Amino acid sequence: MPISTPSLIFDFAGIELDRRQGLSRQLYQALRQRILDGRLSGGTRLPASRDLAAALSISRNSVMRAYDQLYAEGFTEGRVGDGTYVAQLPDKKAAGRKLSTKVSTGLSPSLPTGLSTFSQNEAGDLSSEVIHSAPLALLERHHLSTHKTGLPRAFRVGIPAFDLFPFDVWGKLHAGFWRKPGLHHLGYGDPAGEWRLRELIAIYLRTSRDLQCTPEQIVITSGAQQAITLCAQLLLNDGDGVAIENPGYRAAGHAFAVAGARLRGLPVDHEGMRCPDSADCRLAYVTPSHQYPLGVTMSLARRLELLAWAERTQGWIVEDDYDGEYRYSGAPLSPLAALDRNGRVIYVGTFAKVAFPALRLGYLVLPRNLVKPFSQRRAVDMRHSEIGTQVVMAEFIAAGHFQRHIRRMRRAALNRRDALLAGWPEHISGCSPMPKPLAGLHVSVTVESLARERELIAKAESVGVELSPLSDYWLPDSDTPVDNRAGLVLGFAAVPEADIASALARLRGVW
Repeated sequence: MPISTPSLIFDFAGIELDRRQGLSRQLYQALRQRILDGRLSGGTRLPASRDLAAALSISRNSVMRAYDQLYAEGFTEGRVGDGTYVAQLPDKKAAGRKLSTKVSTGLSPSLPTGLSTFSQNEAGDLSSEVIHSAPLALLERHHLSTHKTGLPRAFRVGIPAFDLFPFDVWGKLHAGFWRKPGLHHLGYGDPAGEWRLRELIAIYLRTSRDLQCTPEQIVITSGAQQAITLCAQLLLNDGDGVAIENPGYRAAGHAFAVAGARLRGLPVDHEGMRCPDSADCRLAYVTPSHQYPLGVTMSLARRLELLAWAERTQGWIVEDDYDGEYRYSGAPLSPLAALDRNGRVIYVGTFAKVAFPALRLGYLVLPRNLVKPFSQRRAVDMRHSEIGTQVVMAEFIAAGHFQRHIRRMRRAALNRRDALLAGWPEHISGCSPMPKPLAGLHVSVTVESLARERELIAKAESVGVELSPLSDYWLPDSDTPVDNRAGLVLGFAAVPEADIASALARLRGVW
C-alpha cells in the first residue's frame, strides 16, 4: 500500500457549493473530477470528514455521503486507522490535461462556477471517423432520411387522418388494461406477439383480404420497417440480389442493402414491377396493391408471373401491403399472398396507415416453417413488443372499433382526395395533369425536369406547403435519365378539406 508523502496535500481551493442544490452530490462531483483530471493524485490523503465540513461550512453528513460514493465507485480507499486516500489509478496525465482543457471551457449550467461534471462525451467522441467497419460503411450509404415532424400539413406523404382517430375510446381501453393488468402479462412475453392479437389479425385478413392464414403464422413487429428488416436479416446471404421497384420505397431498399444484398431496381409500368430474371435475384420486394410511390396496381398477369418466378428459382417475395385498406371503388384487393400455393410469399402488414405511425405496430404473415426463426431473430433484438399496445389493439378490434374506424378513414380519405382533385391548379408549366388515384393515401405527378421539380417544391415550401420529390424515390445508380425521374408526390389524407383548399390557394399564388 503506498504511503502518503508531504507533497500529496489535499487542496480544496476552487470548490464552490451552491446552497440551493444537493451539497453532497456537488462535493462528490468536484472531488471525482479532480481525481479524474489528475489534480488529486493517487495516494493523496483526504481531510477528515469533520475538518472538510468545517472548511466548507457544510454538515459532516454531506461530506460523509460524498466520501461514501467515491469509495463505492473505487476512486478512494480506506486505510484502517489512517483515514481515506485517493486510489492509485492508471497513469493518464496527458489525457487528463486534454480533458481538463475541455471541462474548463464547458461548465455545466446546472452547477456553480468551480464545479464540473465528467460525461461520456467529454471522454471521447466515437464518431464515424474513428469507427472502421463494413456495416458502418454500408449504413452511411443506406439509412432512413429524417421524417418530417410537427403537426401534419398539406401534402405530407404517409400520414393518415390523425384527427379522426377515436382517442377517447383508445384511452379508456388503455386505462382499463393498466388499471388491473393480468399478472401473466407482466413478465417476458412471446416474441411472436400476443396470441389474442394474432388471432384477431388472422380473422381480419381472412374476411377483408381473403388471405387464408392462422394465428400461428403471424409474428407481431414494431411496424412494417422491422418486418422488412427481419426478412433482410434471415432470407439473404451477403451478395444476394434483391429485386426492388424503381422508383420505390427506399427504406426497404436500405434494409436489404445493410444486410449485404445487391439492389437491382426494376422498372415499374402501368402493370406494376416487371418480373426479375430467373437466376439474378434471391428475393423480390413489391407493393402490388398500390405501388409506392407511383400508385399503380400490379396486374394479375404480373402477379402470376412473379409467383412462377419464386417457385422456379426458390426465391422469396416480400409483399408490403402498407395501405391496402384504402380502395375507393369496390372491396380491398386480395393480396399476392392469397394466390401463393408454395409458401414463397411473406406478407407485411401495418396499423400505421389506419391508426398512426407512432403506434409502431405491424405484423408478418409467414409460411409456417419460418415462424420459429423469425421469432427467434426478433427476440435477439428486442425480446418482444410492449404488451399494453398489443392488448389494447386486440380489444379495439374485438369490440368492433377497428372496422368502424377503417370505414370512417376510407370516407375521409376519399373526400380529401376529391378536394385535392377539385382544387389542383390546371396547366402548370412543365407538370403533367394529376391522375385520379383509385386507392391509397397519395398521388404522384410527373414533371418535365429535375430543375422544374426543385423549383415547384421550393415555391411550395415558401408558403408552407409540403411536397415530396419523386426523384428521391429512385436508386442513385438508375439507368433512367435524371430528368425522367422528376415529379411530385402528394399525400392527401393528413389534413381536412378546408386545409387542403387553403394550401391549394397558396400554391396557385406562387406557381
